[in-house]
Amino acid sequence: MKQLISNLKGDKGIWSFVALLALFSFMPVFSASSNLAYLGHGTGNTLGYLLKHLGHVVCGFWIIYVFHRVPYQYFRSFSRLLLPIIWVVLAITMIKGTVIGGANASRWLQIPFVGISFQPSALAALVLYVYVARYLSKTRDEPIDFIDSVKELWVPVFITLIFILPSNFSTAALIFSMVTMLVFIGKYPLKYLIYIIGLGVVSLAFFVLLAKAFPDSKFFSRVHTWESRIENFTTDKPDEDDYQIEKAKIAIASGKIYGLGPGKSIQKNFLPQSSSDFIYAIIVEEYGLVGGFGVLVLYLLLLFRFIIASHKANTTFGKLVVIGLGFPMIFQAMINMAVAVELLPVTGQTLPLISSGGTSIWMTCIALGIIIGVTKKEEEIAEEQKEAAKREEALQKLIDGQLLVDEESNNSDYSIEDKVSNPMNAVLNK
Repeated sequence: MKQLISNLKGDKGIWSFVALLALFSFMPVFSASSNLAYLGHGTGNTLGYLLKHLGHVVCGFWIIYVFHRVPYQYFRSFSRLLLPIIWVVLAITMIKGTVIGGANASRWLQIPFVGISFQPSALAALVLYVYVARYLSKTRDEPIDFIDSVKELWVPVFITLIFILPSNFSTAALIFSMVTMLVFIGKYPLKYLIYIIGLGVVSLAFFVLLAKAFPDSKFFSRVHTWESRIENFTTDKPDEDDYQIEKAKIAIASGKIYGLGPGKSIQKNFLPQSSSDFIYAIIVEEYGLVGGFGVLVLYLLLLFRFIIASHKANTTFGKLVVIGLGFPMIFQAMINMAVAVELLPVTGQTLPLISSGGTSIWMTCIALGIIIGVTKKEEEIAEEQKEAAKREEALQKLIDGQLLVDEESNNSDYSIEDKVSNPMNAVLNK
């Protein structure tokens, strides 16, 4: 264990808070999965869901370990190369979205021959944040021309959002908000940013008008869902989303100060998405205000470590990457909690590192791996480079040794053949 911990580089505070959130997630996920276990005449055994979540978390920590060992500067070029590929994947997802549980889930894409579904929009968000950080770090000390910034920065941003918006408004809105925050922190001219925000509002309004003009089009099918969620949030009209919110509020009210106890939630059997989108309500019901506030504090402490990591980063790109990948994670957590207590309409955003679901956990872990890579100290980087040099040297020695063995083998074979083909040589050698 000591050897394993010594191999973990970077900010130990981030490692600690991530581990605490991941470890805590097992209890509410195990409890809240009961409605899924009973769904479709199931047995009610939630052990399978717990093991599945365990697999997701273990794989997630392996992802963090792998990505934090990669020098974060490499991701500058990766973001530019991956963005066109991401657009193709998003286009395929928009056309051939997977249907899950009989519902329209066009935001999901199923990997052929594997049977695993994932949300490409989550990966697209990570790549886009790194791409924006790359652009801002490149133009940090230069005067920014608006037309050039539109071509290099905003066109890729809007192309990505166009592919995400029709099926997932909340994710598109979150990405646009976080990109806006990132470019503001990156000292993008404020007047240009106001133009872009205005263009974004006009584009969204135009999209809604097109949806009104073509109500039967599959491309605009989610617009009605957005309108109903906003209407349910602002009025008392009963709906499926209103049912979810009411059950979530009952769960939170039942928890009181200390909660009903681990595994003793009642509303988990009635609340849809209790192990993912509304898991915070189950946490408060079982662990009370103390548990709910404790989870909130952990996210705030993680945010505090992100701010420190950004301040300590040696490069502008490193500072912006920590902000661009870390802040959306915390903002998503706040949105999830706000939805559970009806401060916001239903959005479908999960609670990072706690909600069940492979895509959510793995994409969060990729972001954390890159952030931790930025926080590595100079001596840790030097140690990694030294270890890499040793591995290269050992590999070179192995190759050289193999070549020497092959050469000796060839010489030996030649000597035998020579002796057989020329007996006089054998006599002279004697």
